[in-house]
Amino acid sequence: MSLDDEKAAARKAAFARRKAAHAAATAAQSANLSAVLAGYRGVPLAGYMPIRTEIDPLPAMAEAAAHGPVAVPVIMGAGLPLRFSRWQPGCPLREGPFGAQVPAVDDWIVPEIVIVPLVAFSAAGGRLGYGGGFYDRSLEQLRAARGTLAIGFAFAAQEAAHLPLEPTDQPLDMIVTEAGVITCRP
Repeated sequence: MSLDDEKAAARKAAFARRKAAHAAATAAQSANLSAVLAGYRGVPLAGYMPIRTEIDPLPAMAEAAAHGPVAVPVIMGAGLPLRFSRWQPGCPLREGPFGAQVPAVDDWIVPEIVIVPLVAFSAAGGRLGYGGGFYDRSLEQLRAARGTLAIGFAFAAQEAAHLPLEPTDQPLDMIVTEAGVITCRP
């Protein structure tokens, strides 16, 4: 089985687990993320606008926006890193690629913390995304310029014992779920 086949199988299984977790989710799903971000008040951060069955970081992002800049990712094109446009609760939005909402007017910031959506994760900080490599390129670029904290945000059910990873896959520093917090890298 090729690496692409392994990734496709891992994504399929993870999407099923995520769908079930999303259906059972409560309003408190972002409480642990809020608690983690409270320790970084005022630090520029990037969250994301949830699509499909992704866990919803918006309540935690709204709390963080009261203390410092918060942005969401904007896809600039295939093979390019993301850029991050300032977001506030209730700001005007437009539809971006893949159906994710982005601010109607771009106001670019460089985050020091990136909340990363994912399909599956390992407790060691491995992340399986959608396959476009956008977050891997972005984290590599951000980390080359300065220390950047990558926080995977997912349902606990999205954890996998093994993930098919490549050398270009950027590791997560921390994973936050509705059930707890896993620190992956010191």
